[in-house]
Amino acid sequence: MPANDLKLLIDAALIAGRVATSYSGKTAKKWDKPDGAGPVTEADLAVNDMLSATLRPARPDYGWLSEETDDTIERLSQNKVFILDPIDGTRSYAEGANTWAHSFAVADHGIIMAAVVYLPMLNKMYTAALGKGAQLNGESIQVSDQAELTGSSILSTKVNVEPRFWPNGVPDFNRNHRPSLAYRLALVAEGKFDAMFTFRPSWEWDIAAGALIVSEAGGKITDQTGNPLIFNQPDSLLNGVVAGGADVHAQALTALQYR
Repeated sequence: MPANDLKLLIDAALIAGRVATSYSGKTAKKWDKPDGAGPVTEADLAVNDMLSATLRPARPDYGWLSEETDDTIERLSQNKVFILDPIDGTRSYAEGANTWAHSFAVADHGIIMAAVVYLPMLNKMYTAALGKGAQLNGESIQVSDQAELTGSSILSTKVNVEPRFWPNGVPDFNRNHRPSLAYRLALVAEGKFDAMFTFRPSWEWDIAAGALIVSEAGGKITDQTGNPLIFNQPDSLLNGVVAGGADVHAQALTALQYR
């Protein structure tokens, strides 16, 4: 990875924030994608266009995987690839809330090397480079040292605490929620929450940046069966995600029916 890939992503995120906030979330044009793929706004597309115009010329040999660009098989033949969610938490954005994020990453042979999760409305810039630790606004961050799943604070949607996922009963943890998957991962990396999980198939662009930030903050992140996350796959859906401090992560996997 070029030494300045992280800087490239940071600079792109700052521009993305200016583009996205130049629209009013509540009044930005919005429509639903085909096949129930969720909403999109004109701001999502404007950010995506900016990223394409900025990042592609800067790294012409990198592949491209973005939520707002039609996917092609070309990226599979490229060792390095951008994995991008122009706006993660589009519903939150369209409602005029402030917990939406830009989530940008670079993968090399399936491993995330550089990552940014940026929340312009909250002035929170989470960054990481492989082997260099994780930062929030330039200050080092670490996952929590919570030792037990019982009593821990978890970021998750309601569906993930249904008994069908937990054969021995739903663990006694405190569930919380944030709309953006990237922000959930960043909050775990920051130590604000002890873990996050989602058991539905998850798009690579929602997870890639946050995955590196969690691991560089000393956390553990896998799919819901405990397998490592490998990116730039032909099918860009991951088999769910479990992330947190090592102890809570291990106990969550043990408690799930998949183990």
